Amino acid sequence: MSFSTSAFFDRLEMFSIRLGLESTRELAHLAGNPENSLRFIHIAGTNGKGSTGAMLERTLREAGFSTGFYTSPHLIDVRERFRINGKTVDEETFEYWGKYLADIAGTKYSYFEYATVLAMLIFKAAKCDVVVWETGLGGRLCATNIVTPQLCIITNIALDHTDHLGDTIAKIAAEKAGIIKRGVPLVCGKLPDDAKAVIEARAQEMDVKVFPCREAVPEKYTLLPGDDGVPLQKFTYDNREITLALPGRMQRENFRIVYEALEILSKQWNFNFETALEGLSKVRWPGRFQRIGDRMILDGGHNPDGTAALAEALNELYPGEKFTTVYAAFANKNAGECVQNLSKFTEQFIFTSPGTWNRKAFKPEELISFASQCNIPANGNPVPLKAVEEALKISPRRVIISGSLYLAGEVLQHYMPLESTLDI
Repeated sequence: MSFSTSAFFDRLEMFSIRLGLESTRELAHLAGNPENSLRFIHIAGTNGKGSTGAMLERTLREAGFSTGFYTSPHLIDVRERFRINGKTVDEETFEYWGKYLADIAGTKYSYFEYATVLAMLIFKAAKCDVVVWETGLGGRLCATNIVTPQLCIITNIALDHTDHLGDTIAKIAAEKAGIIKRGVPLVCGKLPDDAKAVIEARAQEMDVKVFPCREAVPEKYTLLPGDDGVPLQKFTYDNREITLALPGRMQRENFRIVYEALEILSKQWNFNFETALEGLSKVRWPGRFQRIGDRMILDGGHNPDGTAALAEALNELYPGEKFTTVYAAFANKNAGECVQNLSKFTEQFIFTSPGTWNRKAFKPEELISFASQCNIPANGNPVPLKAVEEALKISPRRVIISGSLYLAGEVLQHYMPLESTLDI
C-alpha cells in the first residue's frame, strides 16, 4: 500500500495536546533543523491570530516577498495549514515531505508537532522569504515556539482553553508571553490591564521593545462593494486611506497590529510600506464572516470574545436586523456566554454539533437551555447540514452559522467549491 500523508495524520491523535518543546526540538533536529533557514513572524493571542496572519501574509506578498503561512486548524483539508504565496501546498509536495518526515519520525510525535516540523520542511523547500507562523495553543509550550522570529505579535488576551492555559487573564497572558524572544520586537493589540502588566514585565526582562498600536480603532468608516457580497471597509488611519477586505470592528483592531508590524518590517527589510498596505484590499480568510450565497454568513467564532466580535460586525453591516442562528460548541467552550452574545441579533436558534469529530461537544438540548435563559426560541438537530437546511426553511431571514471552525468546515465543504477554501 502506498504512503499517504493525510492517512498518516489520521493515525495521530488530532486533539491530543502535549505541551512542551522537547519533542518538537528533537523532531526538528531529525529533520535537519529546517527552521534555521527561515525568517518567521510569530503570532500568539486568544482571537484574531488567523485574520492578523492573513493580512500580514497578503501585504508582504504585495510587497514582493514569497510567503509561507502556517495556521491551525484547517477547515476541510489538512493541506490548508501549509500555504505558499497564499496557495495551499500542492499534493505532490505535501506527500513527498510528509513521507520523508514519517520515515525518520514514525508515530512517536503528536499531530501538531509533526505538522509544525512538516511546515518548516515545506517552506524551506519552497525558499519562502518569510513565514507567518501562528501558534496553536498558548505560546510558551506550543510546538511553534522552537523558532527565533524576526518579530513577535500578541493580538489579544481573553479567557479560553482555561483547562490548559490557566483560569485567569494573567495566567493566560504569561503563556502567550512565552513567545517573546530576547531582543526581538513585540507588537501588541488591545490588552486587558492584567495581561498588559504581565507581557510588559516579560518584555522588560527579555530586553524587548514593545510597540503598542499608535491610534485608537477607527470608528468612522465607509462600506464599499466587495466581490463576494461582503463589503470592504474604508477608513483613515495615521493620515492614510485604508481599504480592508475583512469586515467589522474587530478586523479594524487586527489591522492596527498589522500596520505596526509592517512599519517595523519595512525598515528592517527595506520594502515599500505603501505598496504593502495595498494588499489589505485583497486579503481573504475563509470561515471568518464569510458570505455563502445570498442568505448565509459563516463565522468560526468559538469563544465569548469571538461571538461578541461577530455581533459587532453584524450591527455595523446589518443594523437592527434579526437572524436565524445555527450554533454548535465543543464541551470545553463557554457556550452559555456565547449564546448570550449571539442572542443580541438572533430571532431563533437551531443548535447542532460541530461535526463528525471525535471530541466531546455540547448536545443540542444542552444549548437549548442557554437559549431559554435569553428568551429566544430554539430547536436542535445534531446533524450540521440538516440544521442549516432547517434554518434556511424556517423563514426568509439571513442565517448566521457560528460556534466552531469545524462546523464552518462542514458547511464550506457542502456549499462552496474546494478551491475557494484552499487558496487565499
